[in-house]
Amino acid sequence: LAPAEMSSPSLKTGAYVLTGVGALTMLMGFLGCLGAVNEIRCLLGLYFTCLMVILIAQVAAGLVIYFQKEMLKGELYRVIEGLIEDYDPMNDEQRNLQDAWDYVQRQIACCGWTGAKDWEHNKILANLSMSEYPCSCSNSSKDAQADSGFCELSDPVNGTAADWPVHEQGCMDGVEMWLKDNLGVILGVCTGVAVIELLGMILSISLCKNIHSEDYTKVPKS
Repeated sequence: LAPAEMSSPSLKTGAYVLTGVGALTMLMGFLGCLGAVNEIRCLLGLYFTCLMVILIAQVAAGLVIYFQKEMLKGELYRVIEGLIEDYDPMNDEQRNLQDAWDYVQRQIACCGWTGAKDWEHNKILANLSMSEYPCSCSNSSKDAQADSGFCELSDPVNGTAADWPVHEQGCMDGVEMWLKDNLGVILGVCTGVAVIELLGMILSISLCKNIHSEDYTKVPKS
């Protein structure tokens, strides 16, 4: 979870929901195994209920993301804007969050959220008169080993982000392009997970009915 001061209420709520779903999934698996092995109908019923709740939550989350994507994009922009502004390689408290952002910039070959100009608002770079730049934004092979923090310009000048040897594309465009390129894979995975959950629900109900039938067959006939 992102630190409270860096996260918007919506993103924090989403993170807590995902954590809750993960915990519920672990509990659900345990209940399902215990119920199936010992033929306990109550546990199988709880397993079915947990699966149904998770499936409904996933559908609801998908609808919220689809219909509220502009609001979520704005929330994300505010979080990234604050992260870039306060980015400090010496700040251990924000190290995980900063490392994650450096990773995104390196992997997508982008700089800032809307562009390298976003980094002009960074407090450290502003004090250095833009004579350094974020290493993870670099488009130069000589900075390949320095994948985080700030790198010095070979010819320091009091300039702007336009003078930096960095990627021109903003990460917002890069992320959108990545999502479009991998949309088929994402939809395929989501569909596969939903199908597995539906099969689990069907099998748990079927097992419950079989256990119920066996109980009646075991009753001695008069």
